[in-house]
Amino acid sequence: MNAPHARKLTPFTGGVQRTYDTNVLIIGGGPAGTWAAISAATKGCSVILVDKGFCGTSGATAPSGTGVWYVKPDTTLREQAKASRYEMGGKLAEYEWMDRVLEQTWLNIHQLADWGYPFPVDELGESQRTSLQGPEYMRLMRKQAKAHGVRILDHHPALELLIHADGSVGGATGINRMNGDTWSIRSQSVVIATGGCAFLSRALGCNVLTGDGLLMAAEAGAELSGMEFSNAYGLGPAFSSVTKSLFYNWANFYNEDGTLIEGAGSARGRGKIAQTLQTQPVFARLDRADAQIRTWMRTAQPNFFVSFDRRGINPFTDFFPVSLRLEGTVRGTGGLNILSKECATNVAGLYAAGDAATRELICGGFTGGGSHNAAWALSSGFWAGAGAADFSKQSPQTGKESLWRAGHAGLPHNNHHVWSAQDVIKRTQDEVFPYARNWAREGGELSESLTRLDALWAQISNGSPQGSASHLVKAREAAAMLATARWMYQSALSRQETRGMHRRRDYVRLDPLQRHRVICGGLHQLWVDRKEVIDRHVDPAATPAHIQPPVELETT
Repeated sequence: MNAPHARKLTPFTGGVQRTYDTNVLIIGGGPAGTWAAISAATKGCSVILVDKGFCGTSGATAPSGTGVWYVKPDTTLREQAKASRYEMGGKLAEYEWMDRVLEQTWLNIHQLADWGYPFPVDELGESQRTSLQGPEYMRLMRKQAKAHGVRILDHHPALELLIHADGSVGGATGINRMNGDTWSIRSQSVVIATGGCAFLSRALGCNVLTGDGLLMAAEAGAELSGMEFSNAYGLGPAFSSVTKSLFYNWANFYNEDGTLIEGAGSARGRGKIAQTLQTQPVFARLDRADAQIRTWMRTAQPNFFVSFDRRGINPFTDFFPVSLRLEGTVRGTGGLNILSKECATNVAGLYAAGDAATRELICGGFTGGGSHNAAWALSSGFWAGAGAADFSKQSPQTGKESLWRAGHAGLPHNNHHVWSAQDVIKRTQDEVFPYARNWAREGGELSESLTRLDALWAQISNGSPQGSASHLVKAREAAAMLATARWMYQSALSRQETRGMHRRRDYVRLDPLQRHRVICGGLHQLWVDRKEVIDRHVDPAATPAHIQPPVELETT
């Protein structure tokens, strides 16, 4: 058996209350998961999608408006689009992947229009397709998934993957949150589309994004990439979970005494805000927006203003306190490493999409904001679903083989040490939330955090979580957040430079010799490696043979 870490995997012997069989299992019901489900179903596969919440309403996209990296197939426009974040991302993005995502996004957005998404029309009657409203988008995606024959199991969080003796994935087990029943799904392939990890920072829509899929995949032996680029903080009102930061382009920022914080409103002003917040409150006011911009804001993102209206605050004329909430890998770029154009991981039969997969391929080491993230979710989801479907058709497994449980930390074991999920969550947050430790990092502090986090991991690995079966979801969330924090800091410690959103106070310059990806993995014993970036600059005058053509969506 290809055991991914130093422990004995236990046999899966059943004993669950509900069992299912399917060709493709999708874990996660956001945009990446629903696109993956539809894509797999159009290839004639049976598909089950399980979601921790209610597919269509949970996750970062569902309650929000988001831009989309939607660029017309014009050579000049697309070259400009690719260049827009290439330098900011530390030149770690790859042109081949950017081309593929731009083209697949173009096709999928047109598919959304054909399905009836209500894109707005400008004064000339032309459809404007550069943004999506989360509620309408995800409502439509759920509807289309069901229309394509996908079986959706809401409130069915997965707890662990099941694997075959050869190490290939064979399904998953989990729990039904509505009645406490346990379930197992045997499948020929699995797509991890569980989103990123925001460490329960209360950012809008991120309460279900705790890194569960990263932990499950790593337990099966999957590797990760770019985890040092996971210190993204979202700017928002201190009294609100909304971290949509576009409107702060029209803001000035002030000290508690009302004096202007110089430079805080610039393109790189987030660092100034983080620095000031370490010693005093920071206040904002959207006083650079004229009447026309103010009207547009209300239309573009109405949920931005809900918390202000409830408190009787006019954000254009009144000061309001702001904070930075850690959004981790949700708005960062780290995630499961992708080894093929079908978004396969290094574990046979296991695929990754959306925020659960590394987004370095199109963003490098700097956040893609909303637009690149949305494009990556729908493109990688589409490819992962198709790849998982093809794998399931070629799988040598008959569906009768023995399966093994890959999960461990956060699941009950026969020992005497009991730990609290809330305690583990709090201690993990204490290491990753502080701006002074995670916004701009320093080697000694990273090592100190890792020592504490490693000790905490040893504690939960050798114990059982408190509570009954209904508490297992919270325990696994705690374990996943802890694992994610360790991968983040181990990767950050190994990259001894400042690149993208990874900032080192002890290595303040970009090092041209470190233009590589940091690959990491492991659970009890962490490891890091490096992978060179594929440097293929596209000639705009040519149609490169190495670019795989995008896939048209089949209709049912």
